[in-house]
Amino acid sequence: MTTTIGDAAPDFSGPATGDQTLSLADFRGRKHVVLYFYPKDNTPGCTTEGQDFRDRHADFDALDTVVIGVSRDGLKAHENFRAKHDFPFHLISDKDETLCRQFDVIKTKMMYGKERQGIERSTFLIDRDGVLRQEWRGVKVPGHVDEVLESVRNL
Repeated sequence: MTTTIGDAAPDFSGPATGDQTLSLADFRGRKHVVLYFYPKDNTPGCTTEGQDFRDRHADFDALDTVVIGVSRDGLKAHENFRAKHDFPFHLISDKDETLCRQFDVIKTKMMYGKERQGIERSTFLIDRDGVLRQEWRGVKVPGHVDEVLESVRNL
């Protein structure tokens, strides 16, 4: 399924850090949601992206916006990644790729000369009514979080 800006976002749900399950329905009517997909915990680009979201967390919070990270890593890896970098937001474990497929972020990538399936770094902005307002695919980390924050300000 592909997502279309202006349509209802897929109602996701998944196991998250803090021993909880997070879903889009948890925030409907109350918070905007920034859902960001990243390839792997504790890798350079993913760490920088998470730190950028961490460093701007108060700005997102002031705009009634929750940030949630998603990768295929397990909850133990997520808990360690979150603690190591003091992330104030939760991470969803999507080992079975359900959320990744809902948002169409699994892509064929070249790694060490071999093709493999992996997460294309992508971010989705969903308003408090559950409507997809913006998406970024093939994200380059530098400046990305500021761009997302500006889009939230313009909602």
